[in-house]
Amino acid sequence: MDVAELRQDTPGCAGLVFLDNAGSSLVPSVVHEAVVAHLELEARVGGYEAQERAAGLVEESTGRMAALIGADRSEVVFFEGASQAWSAALGAVVLEEGQRVLTTTSEYASNGVGLLRLAALRGVRVEVVPDDADGVLDVGVLEEELGRGDVGLVAVNHMPTHSGLVNPVEEVGALCRRFGVVYLVDACQSVGQWEVDVERIGCDLLSGTGRKFLRGPRGTGFLYVREGTPLGEPLAVNHIGGRWSGPGEYRVLPGAAGFEAFEHAVAAQVGLGVAAGYALDVGMGWARSRIGGLSGWLRSELGGVPGVVVHDRGRELSGIVTFSVVGREAEWVVGALRERGVRTSVTRPFDQRWSAGPGHAVVRASVHYYNSEEELERTVGWVRSLV
Repeated sequence: MDVAELRQDTPGCAGLVFLDNAGSSLVPSVVHEAVVAHLELEARVGGYEAQERAAGLVEESTGRMAALIGADRSEVVFFEGASQAWSAALGAVVLEEGQRVLTTTSEYASNGVGLLRLAALRGVRVEVVPDDADGVLDVGVLEEELGRGDVGLVAVNHMPTHSGLVNPVEEVGALCRRFGVVYLVDACQSVGQWEVDVERIGCDLLSGTGRKFLRGPRGTGFLYVREGTPLGEPLAVNHIGGRWSGPGEYRVLPGAAGFEAFEHAVAAQVGLGVAAGYALDVGMGWARSRIGGLSGWLRSELGGVPGVVVHDRGRELSGIVTFSVVGREAEWVVGALRERGVRTSVTRPFDQRWSAGPGHAVVRASVHYYNSEEELERTVGWVRSLV
């Protein structure tokens, strides 16, 4: 890929060094134009007619998202965010009182709250599988726990929000298939920067967002539901995912269709489809290599600056680089970099309650393929000046 062309597609690159892609990335011009075009259509003809005219685009959006993750289009449904999609999937998993739900130390705080709420509602137990020596989910311990039985669900993040860690989701998937346990993956940080293939992962359910590395609009997300996955009814059902079957009866449509809702931000959904198509054109193999090279260089260079501590652990690392400057609060460092035109963010212990972590807020610099080597060199120089 031509990085200069990708940067030209991204107007924000002209004004700043953007290293907050794990938060909300810069959208390509084609995504911006698609969203604005539909909003202008709504202004001219109203939302309902605009939706009718955009029916083909919405269908294309579903197909592109499905293609990006290796799914069938009938297995993908859109939501207004990944947390909403993940929670909807969690609520539909069939669990019996006393069963166990296994998860990771690195789960996002929102997921953790959802799991604890599920435990209170269903009478299940949430158990956190420890990390191995490299800081990732210990697959050996997971296998032992699955072998003990009484596990109704395994819920794992592919890449957490607070570090460069990458969990071994494919190894986990193989174990879940072997033991016949439903498997839910949070792919918020991986879709758009790595190859995410639901067949290779072996998951039954997978959620993702548009605003992060996928470079879609905010307020967009999606859920993958493997055909044939034994689920109960979603906690929230309406007349789209559930249909009247008699005067006092209804039936929920099987699979992803049961999660469908009437109301959508159609402009955002169209934009998400354009973002998925853009990612397909870029190629996730190239994206992973490019992002890995840039973030690896940044991690190494920052680690060589006296007074800077890099906190990422794992056998493989994502485009998320976390670090701290000795004697400086993370918020101060982020503010100082912002004054120099660099956008980073702060990740706090609040974001992950089960992880040992550094125990304090750190700076998160998340690299994308459109970042340049020169930008990263300047960033390292500015961090060095803050020590």
